[in-house]
Amino acid sequence: MPRLEPFDLDFFDSAPQRSSYVLDLPVSPERVWRGLTASNPLWWCRLLSSAEYTSPRPFGIGTTRKTTVLGVLRLHEVFFRWEKGRRQSFRVERANLPLFRRFGEDYLVERAGDGCRFTWTFAYEPAVKFGGGLTTALFASLVADTRRHFGG
Repeated sequence: MPRLEPFDLDFFDSAPQRSSYVLDLPVSPERVWRGLTASNPLWWCRLLSSAEYTSPRPFGIGTTRKTTVLGVLRLHEVFFRWEKGRRQSFRVERANLPLFRRFGEDYLVERAGDGCRFTWTFAYEPAVKFGGGLTTALFASLVADTRRHFGG
């Protein structure tokens, strides 16, 4: 599986392509965090064929996860920020399709009123030229499924 280029936290601000979504959800931050760290995280997202942590608990910096998107794109991810209950960030180390030079996601969960605010950021650098509308549609689907799951 081809390796992607590594990056650090500033990539979430400086990436050539970046999409950030803010979801105000009527559930506790703890509930959203449990969904992100469950044995099958993000199970409610229809376009994710599978997602599973491949590191033992307790999770933290260095935790790994395998994710399959649309049954075709297989990603090996490593978390390089882990603030338990609040924030996690990962970068894709390897992918079976050479679509990206760099790709990562950042999850921020904060208390907001009676619920929480979940900010989901996707940052990437394409390796090949392909329609940006495809990635935007994929991200929008993941976000819509998350909003629907938590009743937001």
